[in-house]
Amino acid sequence: MLDEVVGLGAVTMLGVLEQAYFSLQVIHARRKYKVSPPTTSGPPEFERIFRAQANCSEYFPIFIAILWTSGVFFSPGLSSVCGLLYLYGRLRYFWGYAESAQGRLAPLYFSAKVLWVLIGFSAVGVFLTFCRVYLDVDLLQQLGSALF
Repeated sequence: MLDEVVGLGAVTMLGVLEQAYFSLQVIHARRKYKVSPPTTSGPPEFERIFRAQANCSEYFPIFIAILWTSGVFFSPGLSSVCGLLYLYGRLRYFWGYAESAQGRLAPLYFSAKVLWVLIGFSAVGVFLTFCRVYLDVDLLQQLGSALF
């Protein structure tokens, strides 16, 4: 079992490190632009970095839940690859938003699409497992028999 989910664990750890990086960028921006906590407003440069970090943090629990659901019920390998793509998209989002509000859009759309793919994988995996475990119907086996 652990061999199958090591990729998911690695992606999770990378995600945690990415969140730490985003938080450190806010700390650095607070010092650079002289914005003391708990204040969350300041120069636009600070506010963009602050919002980028907050937005990424808001989506992180959703990402982790869907990553693991997809990995356990659909495919750990494919889910791990999607997880890496999502983290890359969020990193690009953060950097883009730090530069300009417009700079966040393309990476935002990219990471949202990857998240929806993971949601789709999760739904299919949970549905197929539910059918097999509770209804004693293996839809994949029936589909394979019907096609071949």
